[in-house]
Amino acid sequence: MRLGVLDVGSNTVHLLVVDAHPGSHPDPVRSHKTELRLAELIGPDGRLGDHGRDLLLQAVKEAAHAAAEEEVDDLVAFATSAVREAGDGLEVLAEVREKTGVDLAVLSGRDEAAMTFLAVRRWFGWSAGRVLSLDIGGGSLEIACGRDELPDLAVSVPLGAGRLTREWLRGDPPSRKEVAALREHVWQELAAVVPELHAQGTPDRVVATSKTFRSLARLDGAAPYALGPRVPRSLSRDGLEAIVERVAPMTAAERAALPGVSASRAPQLLAGAMVALEAFTAFGIERIDICPWAMREGVVLRRLDWLHEEEQLRS
Repeated sequence: MRLGVLDVGSNTVHLLVVDAHPGSHPDPVRSHKTELRLAELIGPDGRLGDHGRDLLLQAVKEAAHAAAEEEVDDLVAFATSAVREAGDGLEVLAEVREKTGVDLAVLSGRDEAAMTFLAVRRWFGWSAGRVLSLDIGGGSLEIACGRDELPDLAVSVPLGAGRLTREWLRGDPPSRKEVAALREHVWQELAAVVPELHAQGTPDRVVATSKTFRSLARLDGAAPYALGPRVPRSLSRDGLEAIVERVAPMTAAERAALPGVSASRAPQLLAGAMVALEAFTAFGIERIDICPWAMREGVVLRRLDWLHEEEQLRS
């Protein structure tokens, strides 16, 4: 069957189309992405307002059209932190449903962490043992840990690279005072998670997903993503420390010239690197493996599992 997953995130509206059936490896067919920066469209009143709603409507219409062109059999659509936190989020979702026919479900932060963890588990398999997964998004950092396909611990912390850039790093480049204040803020947020995480025991494998971690790994010498998803990639603590020191005094334009860093993500690179480094420190991580699958793939896998269960009940 052909399955589409539409992810309305803080940075992008991203449609992933795959061919798959239960028990098979999802085969990507098409990726359609709109850089919307939805979180940046939320006004001082905490609402998306008419402008944000109209842009989201247009992006969802384009994604729905792309899904129809690919003859998608089943479209799973969801929204994450930006819509979840907007004061008028439910109103906007109702209008999106009415005018596009796309019913966007709102994922909780815990759901995001759990779906990402499932993707990581399936990619690395049972031989990975107890896994700790980290995913830095635009609005939040998702953390999950466990031995099974469902994590024993799944939490979401408001440490997204886009959010922190907007709220803490206003200069271009940011001042040393801004950087120091952000580092302290990140450390305080992570400190609340450390006892819970330590209670889970030492992970056998630590894994990261997301564009932020892929960019950081590339700057640490990992292979370009053009070489394919199965090339092993990792990010070291020493390399991450060097990256933070290197990019902190850079402007966004200078960061965009670095390998593996897009112009749209360059402004958020420093905040993402700082979150990663403080997580390495707080959780005692020296090296982290990069997983090419993340939340969207986790949603695909969960949907396939559900379809398989439904088929078994009917037979």
